Amino acid sequence: MAATRGDVMNSAEMLPQCEFTKSSYFAFPQRASGSNSIRVPRERHTDVAPARTVLGKRSKMRKSPAFYLASAVTGLALSVLTAAIPAQAQTAADAALDLANMLDGAGGGVSGDAYLSALEDAADAGQPMAMWQLGTMYENGEGVAKDPAKAFGYFAQIANQHADAAPRGVESDIVAQSFVKMGDYYRKGVPDAGIPADIERSHALLLHAATYFGDADAQYRVGLLYLQPEGLGVNPLQSARWFSLAARKGHCLAQARLGDMLFNGMDGIEAQPIEGLMWLNLSHTRCSGTSDQAQVAELLKRASSQARPEDRANAEALALSIAPQFADF
Repeated sequence: MAATRGDVMNSAEMLPQCEFTKSSYFAFPQRASGSNSIRVPRERHTDVAPARTVLGKRSKMRKSPAFYLASAVTGLALSVLTAAIPAQAQTAADAALDLANMLDGAGGGVSGDAYLSALEDAADAGQPMAMWQLGTMYENGEGVAKDPAKAFGYFAQIANQHADAAPRGVESDIVAQSFVKMGDYYRKGVPDAGIPADIERSHALLLHAATYFGDADAQYRVGLLYLQPEGLGVNPLQSARWFSLAARKGHCLAQARLGDMLFNGMDGIEAQPIEGLMWLNLSHTRCSGTSDQAQVAELLKRASSQARPEDRANAEALALSIAPQFADF
């Protein structure tokens, strides 16, 4: 029997569950004490429910004058960000970027080396925001030489140390996105870090970000995997459910995919042209000005050309009435 609108939208009870704890399951590289290099241990395989391990001692923080200066500026920037930025209006990942911009424009008082040293010390002390900033720097080659192995190491430390952290909090998005990045790394492997491709682990990491942390980008990616034979197996109904979860969090590509599926209908999903067009209109607005704008515009154009005029009008009215719900995303 074809799924109804309620079947697609009410999906919590059918979500696959994936639980992780701090463990050697992630086998992350560790930075040797007193060195900027990454030491990659031999990968340790565990069962699906790995045993909890004890994390090693962190290296002591260097107490150079440059460190004190950078730490003071870092602390000031963090306090300003914490006080000035609404929790729902900005994520911790955005805060990390703003922190970098603030330090970069600190009147020349903090050098690049001092900033990097301060971030490394904060990472050694277990600060996820510092690990995230270093991971993205090494991933993209921003301010440092591009180094996938080091980027992998920092993202893996976040994932391993905070796998069972509270799913709601100022740093939860950083942890969730670290799981997403780890999933990407395991999908292709990291030869420089001695990490082979592992599709099953890639999927497990992505599912943890999508289920436990409820990360919208992870949920969108899981939705895509349910449309790929080599992913989680073709299951349009499951795909629509995951797209629905991400769409309701304001993920514009998830909104577009969900809208396209609902408008056209698929095996197990009856066509719902008005609701489908509504999501496509919402997506078109939210993706405006991004790199995804063109593909969303094409989906909307194709659906609109096939829809009845009254369905288009009703869908646009619905989109306008619902749009304010996504203002804070």
